[in-house]
Amino acid sequence: MNRVLGSVVFTVLLSMLSTGSYAGGGEEMGPAKYYAEPLQTVTMMEAQTLVGKEGVYFFDVNTLELWAEGFIPGAVYFNVKNWKDLLPKNKDALMVFYCANRLCNASEIAARHVMKLGYTNVLQMPDGIYGWRLANRVTEKP
Repeated sequence: MNRVLGSVVFTVLLSMLSTGSYAGGGEEMGPAKYYAEPLQTVTMMEAQTLVGKEGVYFFDVNTLELWAEGFIPGAVYFNVKNWKDLLPKNKDALMVFYCANRLCNASEIAARHVMKLGYTNVLQMPDGIYGWRLANRVTEKP
């Protein structure tokens, strides 16, 4: 009998807790954001050919902890408050943004913000630093 009573009480409490929780922070549901401007992506192989070239900028949009574990040679840590100060003066400069991996969208968000500022040659590398390391490509540490 105690077991049945315990199950009933647990079920009631669980149902009371779940009525106030919503996915997505409780905001109204709506369609996913649509971007009219497509984001250009670059493969790791293509990105590797760009490393160290004059006029090409790599921006790492990872956490500071992930940055400290290693980054693409010459990349600039971008996850800072004054990120606009890191951008090149030339709005046609080639810029490559990356974060952790294909599940991370921080580099996509950063690239889109930069595009809104008028930069025209912005690329995003979806495989990120994890893909870079798994492919045994060279990294630097701070």
